[in-house]
Amino acid sequence: MATTTAKHNAVRFAFAVERALPTTRRRVPVPVRIIRPGPQLHTCRKFISHQSSRTPRDRKQSTVTPEHRSNTTTIKNTTTAAPRETMAQAPDAPQHLVVVALETYFVPVPALDLPAPYTYDLREHRRTRADEVAERIKDADIIIVTMVPVGADVLRREATPRLKMVAVVASGTDSVDLAACRARGIVVANTPHCNAVSVAQHATALYFAARRSVALSHSLVQAGAWPQRGILQAALDDPDGKPPRTCRDEVLGIVGYGAVGRALEATAKALGMRVLVSDRKGAVEPPPEGRTPFDALIRESSVVALCLPRSRDTLRLISDPELAAMRRCAVLVNVSRGGIVDERALVAALRRRQIAGYATDVYELEPAGPENSALVGPDTAGLNLVTTPHVAWCAEDTNANYNTALKENISGWLSTGRPKYPVV
Repeated sequence: MATTTAKHNAVRFAFAVERALPTTRRRVPVPVRIIRPGPQLHTCRKFISHQSSRTPRDRKQSTVTPEHRSNTTTIKNTTTAAPRETMAQAPDAPQHLVVVALETYFVPVPALDLPAPYTYDLREHRRTRADEVAERIKDADIIIVTMVPVGADVLRREATPRLKMVAVVASGTDSVDLAACRARGIVVANTPHCNAVSVAQHATALYFAARRSVALSHSLVQAGAWPQRGILQAALDDPDGKPPRTCRDEVLGIVGYGAVGRALEATAKALGMRVLVSDRKGAVEPPPEGRTPFDALIRESSVVALCLPRSRDTLRLISDPELAAMRRCAVLVNVSRGGIVDERALVAALRRRQIAGYATDVYELEPAGPENSALVGPDTAGLNLVTTPHVAWCAEDTNANYNTALKENISGWLSTGRPKYPVV
């Protein structure tokens, strides 16, 4: 009887998770109007490089010519469709555009379906250092970036006289000087929610790793502590000496209720957790229905998940006062942006066993190493600390969704003067 009940509960749980977090195979969007399957990346490469028969009827065959840099490719594209007026087209605007992709290492760029009368050259760079940006975009009309800094110095008219659009293949746009773009009239678009499912799943993985002390247990076993001590069960205990709680006893507090926060909420409820959603920190008015005051959420949650963007208001959102207010059994999970958690205060709290654990995918400075992050290096030995290298977004679905959103942003801007997901 117990076995039958267990099987029945397992089936119900699997069904709930399937509904809460759609898989790549199902491709159910989160949210529906934004995420759609994009083109398969290898197909795009084949079409561009080998003149596939799948060329659209209004486009001539594309040609590929290597540049001097080994990690750079220039793709020339032409179209034979009749010209037409567009809202984005000034009387003297060029119809042949130079598109420069600075970081195809993260997400390969698809073939761009530009509306007539536009044609384009696509110059692809696998990686770009900050000191290479100015030279590579000096004659660009559109640049495609992910995380390399695009500052005011390279956005000056003298440096990039033709630049009209910055297309960000990411949700966050903190690497782009938005004020400089706004002052010059450069359009900036991002690709929001494309990674929501992947990030929510990664946050769930980080939660389990911290709650079950996976990284700490692994390091102890690898160091030979198991035969020395005979038993390592205490490595999983919280600061009060209690064994780890299971999902049905957890209270998850979500700070940041966008697409990632909503997907994470669905997962948590499927796992049996009670969920609180935070109001803004420092809000004066009573919270809207369904929200919990920030300070109350910090005090009541056994798990706090950060899923919000970085801004002036969110820097150091979690520091000494918040860590002191958390429950001793609390686990903190960060899949937002670096700088939202005070890293030195966090490490000090872990050393004092003030909270049970911390799991993060983001850092104040990236790439994070012992020389620039309190979360990395030998000083963190023995702490229940889980670190991953800003890869929560990484998934096949994410790439397909990024490609779709990128194409919609560029074609929408050329057709109507407004990208689908405008930032500036």
